[in-house]
Amino acid sequence: MLLFDMTESLRSALHSIRAHGFRSFLTTLGIIIGVAAVVATVSIIQGLQYTINQQFEGLGTNSIVVQARNTYENYLTGKIARISPEDFDMLSSRVEGIATISPIIGGGGSQLRYGSQTAAVEITGSTYSYQDVAQTYMKYGRFLSDTDDTTRRRVVVIGETVRENLNLPEDPVGEYVRVGDEWMKVIGLAEEKGQILGQNQDNFAIIPYSTMRSIAGNQSRQSMAIQLTLSDLNQLEAVQDRVTSLLRLAHEIPSDEDDDFQVQTSEQLTDTFNTILSSVTVVMGGVVGISLLVGGIGIMNIMLVSVTERTKEIGICKAIGAKRHQILMQFLFESLLLCLLGGLVGLTLGYGIGLAASAAIPNFPQAVVPMWAVLLSFGFSAMVGLVFGIMPAAKAANLDPIEALRYE
Repeated sequence: MLLFDMTESLRSALHSIRAHGFRSFLTTLGIIIGVAAVVATVSIIQGLQYTINQQFEGLGTNSIVVQARNTYENYLTGKIARISPEDFDMLSSRVEGIATISPIIGGGGSQLRYGSQTAAVEITGSTYSYQDVAQTYMKYGRFLSDTDDTTRRRVVVIGETVRENLNLPEDPVGEYVRVGDEWMKVIGLAEEKGQILGQNQDNFAIIPYSTMRSIAGNQSRQSMAIQLTLSDLNQLEAVQDRVTSLLRLAHEIPSDEDDDFQVQTSEQLTDTFNTILSSVTVVMGGVVGISLLVGGIGIMNIMLVSVTERTKEIGICKAIGAKRHQILMQFLFESLLLCLLGGLVGLTLGYGIGLAASAAIPNFPQAVVPMWAVLLSFGFSAMVGLVFGIMPAAKAANLDPIEALRYE
């Protein structure tokens, strides 16, 4: 009997929605806009999160990154924390369980020259292991070797954008470019990576770590990062603790003060980034989700008007034997269907907006709609339909049949 009542209520709700098509569309418009806004926001942020997680995957689970940590107060007082070349030398010689260790010195922007052409390039000083750290693989030539570093050779690996800006040959290996006041031989051209978040990943030059230090000179206080991999993943925590204790000792940090450096695994870096993006998703989703509540109030108002318009119809139904729960179910189903249909249209529209927005922004990651966003959209739409449909449905179910029949 209950199944029959539900079937009849569903059929009656569908008939009412079809009979008042334009009103039904206006009723669901708030839900459509709300769901579309939420899905579009979530899809764009999730697409960004998915893409950057892929970037972190290349670091591996046994990777540790050491870098300086500066607070706002550091910049105000001028006490800038640094990871120094001396820190790198210390960790290289005094920490056991390291498979590879790679210094990364950011030399900042510099001018590269080739003939009459110049190009502004981001210079990095590192060693052989940086190839795996940065997932930088060669299209032509080779990457830096340990010999290049120990002998301070004037060699450089460049990205595709640098080659294009300097009008170098398609295979530039063997050509000489000028980095500042130094002539350097191009030994490798990296495979093209493209752009991410508007940042060109191919506009770089990598020179040996020792060469970078010799060019900068002893008077330059260089800050750097250190990336290392472990020979045994089970020693991860032990190595982290050892690195932390050595750096605190070298930096003369009192026991009651915080570290002026960070020792993070690749998983911790990923988790930190995901936490930030998840918070942004929740906040932005909550802000645009307010429109869902507005849409729910709109549905409640329209359903109350519908109850008023159909008062005589309700009276006839009750006069011929319709029970209270059947009337309640009919109007509740109508409200629920309106919200679910609005949710479906909003979901499709929101994903389309997300795709269009990611395509319109140059080199922005493609939008991704996770399954939880789909389920949340429909779940919230159903909840709105039930919550804001209860009052009109109850009003219809509680009408007195005699008064309803006499209503004009």
